[in-house]
Amino acid sequence: MAQQATPVRRARLGRALGPEPTAVSGAVLLLPGGDEVSSRRPSPVMATASVRALGRRLARAGRDEGLAAHVVHYRYRGWNGSEAHLARDAAWAVDEAVRRYGDVPVCLAGLGMGGRAALRAGGHEAVSSVLALAPWLPEEDVAAPPEPVKQLAGRRVLIVHGTNDARTDPELSFRLAARAKKANRDVCRFEVHADGHGLSQYRDEVLALAEDFVMGALFGRAFSRPVQDALAAPPPLGLRMPLAAGFGKSLRR
Repeated sequence: MAQQATPVRRARLGRALGPEPTAVSGAVLLLPGGDEVSSRRPSPVMATASVRALGRRLARAGRDEGLAAHVVHYRYRGWNGSEAHLARDAAWAVDEAVRRYGDVPVCLAGLGMGGRAALRAGGHEAVSSVLALAPWLPEEDVAAPPEPVKQLAGRRVLIVHGTNDARTDPELSFRLAARAKKANRDVCRFEVHADGHGLSQYRDEVLALAEDFVMGALFGRAFSRPVQDALAAPPPLGLRMPLAAGFGKSLRR
């Protein structure tokens, strides 16, 4: 009996979150978290739950501007060293968004290991902005090259990290932001005081900050004053900007 070939795994875009606009003028691709090493398939429900709330919020906020929001479904659960599977799938997803929607600006928005994928794949020519929430980054090793940042030149970049994150070291995201800021002035980073990896204690504020950034980066809406100040401030001020309790409640609509 002939042995069946193993089917080729493919990344895919989930269906558009919320009603898909008739004319798409921008896209946000949501990149869920993952593991450092794993060849298993991600669980479609568990893997995407962490970013779906963000995606739905952004889809509502950008409906009038023509925003399409999709969750990226990876081939593998793990980053897997030099294979960088999640970053490759993120780059594929940008290509797919361009194929579907044409020459529209794309924001990559990732959580945890998905945040690393967003930062790594941010050099794609269609990407105009990157949002990395509690990004997982490797420990700095003198024997290994540092996580790259040059690909972020010309993009607007926002990193958000809880100061009590026990899963992904917030100090590592600060150091990466500091290196990126040298090559790209449009980098800022907000710290969520005493919050953990899921950023659940200040969930409403984090979602409001993400909406403010993505709508401004994709569609030219005016950024809120805190985001303006963070982008304009020299290091380390603009990279350790505290996210104020109640952020978003008083923003203009």
